[in-house]
Amino acid sequence: MNEVTASIKKIAVVLFLAISLPAYAGDPYWLEGRDDTKYEIDVYRSESCGCCKTWITHLKEHNFVVRDHVLSDVTPLKEQLGVPKQGYSCHTAKINGKVIEGHVPAQDIKKVLSNADIKLLTVPGMVSGSPGMDMPGAPKHDFKVYSVDSKGEVGVFSEYANY
Repeated sequence: MNEVTASIKKIAVVLFLAISLPAYAGDPYWLEGRDDTKYEIDVYRSESCGCCKTWITHLKEHNFVVRDHVLSDVTPLKEQLGVPKQGYSCHTAKINGKVIEGHVPAQDIKKVLSNADIKLLTVPGMVSGSPGMDMPGAPKHDFKVYSVDSKGEVGVFSEYANY
């Protein structure tokens, strides 16, 4: 085998690995709870937001079928869907009549689907370490996923500390 053929084979192996490995290099913690169930979700985001795209990848790793809607301004949709201003983040999603705001872990979205009383989950802001904000080397900050029920009452749906 000559040097050119050997180089071509090395390039082919590198390309194969690059294509075969998952595109998302986030924290493996967020892969827990994956299953084969398909979930359809609509995500609304601005075109320029990179972490929104990474959160979408996180959802896809959990078998969510994502309909990605790029908007010039997501704020009017947040207002229309009743997202409280203190709960705002960079993207908004809708699934089975529920609203998901921000970097909510896929595991929590799956859990809330069976809770008829909760209408909204939110992770306010852009918490470092949360799904989509868990780039290599990023610090892992504690955070809470808040819920809003049909009466408008806010509660803590889940907490992530020392994960």
